Amino acid sequence: MQDTKLNFFPQTQNRAEAIAAGFRFGHIGTHTSRTIMLDELATVFAAVPADAKAAVYVDAIVEENCLAKQTVSTRRLSMQRLRELYALDPAVPIFRILRRLWNIDETGRPLLAFLASLARDPLLLATADAVIGLSEGAEFQRNAMRDALAAAVHDRLNESTLNKVVRNAASSWSQAGHMEGRTFKFRRIVRPTPACVAFALYLAHAAGFAVEESLTTGWLKVLDCGPSAALELALGAKRLGLIDLRMAGDVIDLKLDRLDPYFGAATKSLYTPEAR
Repeated sequence: MQDTKLNFFPQTQNRAEAIAAGFRFGHIGTHTSRTIMLDELATVFAAVPADAKAAVYVDAIVEENCLAKQTVSTRRLSMQRLRELYALDPAVPIFRILRRLWNIDETGRPLLAFLASLARDPLLLATADAVIGLSEGAEFQRNAMRDALAAAVHDRLNESTLNKVVRNAASSWSQAGHMEGRTFKFRRIVRPTPACVAFALYLAHAAGFAVEESLTTGWLKVLDCGPSAALELALGAKRLGLIDLRMAGDVIDLKLDRLDPYFGAATKSLYTPEAR
């Protein structure tokens, strides 16, 4: 395993902005019982118009049973878990941006959903080092993920629950494309799209990072994307009209308001890591 430590939040982080964006914190998460539910999310998005209010998602899952669950209780539980992971509410910026990018970028959907889940499930986030630290083709080590989880939650989860989180998290990383295999899983390198990088840059900003750190945060590294590749893909996002990006020497001016026109974002200046 490579010596990799991912930074998803700055040490002096003010969580208020992250919470306002839709981040969730704590020691409990959806992965005690479910994965990122990628297929279910896709089904719900196919059934609900992109501009729908939160109540329409509830009706689609519970009343109209778009997920084809056998009982009302399982419908409600599925709705609860999906809301934990994604909010399903356009009043939440992370969800609003996810829904917009989902309709733009079909190829990037697994990684887009995964990024949103990382921001909203602290348990899944705690497993990141155990996967991203693996070199391509390396076998996934469940004990390493379990140890990372145990260090994050201390004694708040018992042994059985920790093991369940490991199973669910490994499945989620596989759904996102980072691992393949059933009995034995092996590391794969994912190929992010410009929309994925734009979303990761937004999450880095909302998490509270200083602008010069944005291209080297954990949000970009979970896309298997170094600073140079991230910048190239960010330029691709600019060409798609998702962000505004201007470069002058070592300075990059980045505007994120195109991702979320409802609220917008302030102009930022980034210094490329190579130039520092």
